[in-house]
Amino acid sequence: MVQQTRSGTDTLLDARGLTKRFGDILANDNVDLVINKGEIHALLGENGAGKSTLVKMFYGSLQPDGGEILWQGKRVDIGNPAAARELGIGMVFQHFSLFEALNVVENIALALPNPGRMSDLAERIESVSRDYGLPLNPSDIVADLPVGIRQRIEIVRCLLQEPQLIIMDEPTSVLTPQEADQLFLTLQRLASEGCAVLYISHRLEEVKRICHHATILRHGKVVSECNPAKETPATLASMMVGADVASVSAGARTPQIGETRLALSNLTARAATPFATALNGISLDLRAGEVVSIAGVAGNGQGELFDAISGEMPVAPQMIRIDGKPCGSKSITWRRRQLAAFVPEERLGHGAVPGLKLSQNIVLTRHATGDGLTSGGFVSTARANGMEKHIKKEFDVRMSHDDPEARSLSGGNLQKFVVGRELDRQPGVLVVNQPTWGVDAGAAALIRQALIDLARSGSAVLVISQDLDEIFEISDRIAVISRGYLSEAEPAEDMNRERVGLLMAGGAEAQGEVA
Repeated sequence: MVQQTRSGTDTLLDARGLTKRFGDILANDNVDLVINKGEIHALLGENGAGKSTLVKMFYGSLQPDGGEILWQGKRVDIGNPAAARELGIGMVFQHFSLFEALNVVENIALALPNPGRMSDLAERIESVSRDYGLPLNPSDIVADLPVGIRQRIEIVRCLLQEPQLIIMDEPTSVLTPQEADQLFLTLQRLASEGCAVLYISHRLEEVKRICHHATILRHGKVVSECNPAKETPATLASMMVGADVASVSAGARTPQIGETRLALSNLTARAATPFATALNGISLDLRAGEVVSIAGVAGNGQGELFDAISGEMPVAPQMIRIDGKPCGSKSITWRRRQLAAFVPEERLGHGAVPGLKLSQNIVLTRHATGDGLTSGGFVSTARANGMEKHIKKEFDVRMSHDDPEARSLSGGNLQKFVVGRELDRQPGVLVVNQPTWGVDAGAAALIRQALIDLARSGSAVLVISQDLDEIFEISDRIAVISRGYLSEAEPAEDMNRERVGLLMAGGAEAQGEVA
C-alpha cells in the first residue's frame, strides 16, 4: 500500500484506511487519500479499480465498512449526499441529473435547500455563470440545450452551493475541445481561490495538463502517487494497469480500399420524441478496408443514426444499403444475416441483458447468423459456452467465474465482451457507437486495435465517438454530426482538433444545409 504523507495545515479531506466490500468483492481495500485545498487531484485507475466506490463514500452515497474520513482535521460520518453538501462537498456526475422539460433556474432550484425567489436565483445564476466563464440563460428549457450547456448547468448548480471540494467524473466526455478548454480555465480559477477538485478521467493528456497530483488505484488499492505533469500518458497508463499498454498501430498508411459496403443516401428521419434529434439528409459511403469515424457531442443525432443503420428505427428502403442491397426498412436480423454487426452505446440493457449469462447474450445476437448456435428450434448450449470462453480469452474479459450474468461485470469488461461478441463474427460491416466509453487505457487500446485490424481484413468499420483522441488514432476519414446534420467525411490527415471542434459546434449543420 502506498502511504499518503501530504496531510498538513492545508488538508481538506483525509481518507484513512477506507474499505468497502460488496459480498465477496473487495471494492476498496484500506485506501488512504489526501486532498489539499486549492489542488486539482486526479483519481486514476482501470475499470473496476474502485474509483466510483471511493468517491461515492466521499459524497455520502455509500458508507464505508472500515476506515475513517477526516474533513478539515475532524472525523466525519457522511450519511448521505445532503450531509456531504452541507460539509462543502459537491459532485458533478458523468451522467446528468436534469429534468429536460424544466428550464435552467427550475432545475437548479430543485437541488438547493433554500433556493429563495426564482427571480433572485435567476440573477445569481447569471452572475455566477458569467463570472466563471460558463454563461447560462436561466429561462432556457433544458431539452433545447446542447450537452455542453447542460454540463454548465450541473457545474453552476454545484458552485451555487459554495463547495470547498468538487468531485468531477469524466467531465470532458461530452464537450467540444473549445468547451473543454473553457472548463479547464474554470477549474484552474476555482483552485486559485482555494477550492479543491477531485478529477476522474481516462483522458490522460488532460490529467497531465491540469492536475497537480494523482492517486492511482488498482484492484481497490492505492498503488502509486505522482505529479502528472512529470509523467507521460504512457507512464500514467502503465501505473494504472500494472504493465506497459500496447500502442495502437494503424497498419497500412494507405489502406487497400475496396467496394462500398454501407451506403447512406439522403437519410432523413423525424424526431421520434420531443427530446430526440431529427436526421437531415445524411449521406455517406463506407468502403471495405477503412475506418470512418463520426465525431460529435452527445445529443446531436448519434443515437438516432445508429438506430436507423441497425434497423431499430425503420426508414425508406433506399436510404440505407448494405453491400448494395436496400435495407432501410429491413429488420435487425435481416441486416445481421447480411454480415452486418452493431455495438450500441449503452452496453448494459441495450448491448446486453443484465440478468442473462454471457453465453445467453451471445445467443440473442447470433441465433440467426449461421454460427451453429441453433438447429431445429433448439439452442446449442455447448456451442454458446464455447463462444463465451473464446471471447473471454481473445478480449481479456475479466470475471469472477465462468459465464457470469452480464450485470456482474465491470463496465470496461462488459464493453470488451459486447465488442468482442460482434468482432468474433468477422462482420463485413461493423457499426459501433462509443466503442471505448468509460474504459481504461489498456482496454481502449485493445478495442481500437481490433477495429483497425477488422477494417484492414476487408471489412468496413463505422465508429461513432465523442473521444477525439480515439478518432484521430484509428480513423482513415472523419465526419462530424451536429443537430442531425453530417459533414462530408474527409481524410483524417486533412483534419485537426480545432476544425473538428468548430464542426461539432455547428459547422456540420451549416455544411449539411448547403449540401
